[in-house]
Amino acid sequence: MARTRLVIAALLTIAFASNAPAIAAGEKGDLPPPIGPVSPAVVPTKGGDGIYHQDWFLNSFLDLKEDLAAANANGKRFAVIFEQRGCLYCTKMHTEVLSQRYINDYVRSNFDIIQLDLWGAREVTDFDGTVLTEKKLAERWRIQFTPSIVFFKDDLTGLEGKWGGDVEVLRMMLGIGPGTFYDVFTWIAHRVYEKDPNFQRFHLMRFDEREALKTAKSETVN
Repeated sequence: MARTRLVIAALLTIAFASNAPAIAAGEKGDLPPPIGPVSPAVVPTKGGDGIYHQDWFLNSFLDLKEDLAAANANGKRFAVIFEQRGCLYCTKMHTEVLSQRYINDYVRSNFDIIQLDLWGAREVTDFDGTVLTEKKLAERWRIQFTPSIVFFKDDLTGLEGKWGGDVEVLRMMLGIGPGTFYDVFTWIAHRVYEKDPNFQRFHLMRFDEREALKTAKSETVN
């Protein structure tokens, strides 16, 4: 057991050192573990609209500025996800990525998420007060692919009346694997982008951490 701990520590030290610019050493301990338990699996619900839903997705009046303020009050970040019926990548996101327990738990605990239908008719109030249907909002934001997850700044001071890119941090689109998906949400939740706007550096650091843990586990088994 002691040998295993030493192997893990050594491997993680190498991984951290190789990507030091991504995040300061003193801040790494604040990050969640790079991997976690995948079971018991989280099973999504498929609605009458043909789209999978998480039971914790935010149910609101779809006033985005108010929803962001509520997320801030709850100590969470805010994001909007566009999906559509028949979207293969949307299905995979729910059944292969968010189904993994540690990913689902982390996102649920740290984010308020509004789910919108790319072709939907519900009315949504954009950040600048403009009221549009889901479909028209998607057109306004130039959403071309599903799923598209749009992450927003948590402080809109000085951005009154702004929308779109002015209030966004990042967009994540199409089929994303579990590691990248989890890393993006971690990168946003811990504001790593404020220290280094290059997500790929952070992602490579986390990838190295996961590989190190896999290697250590394999050596332990053998």
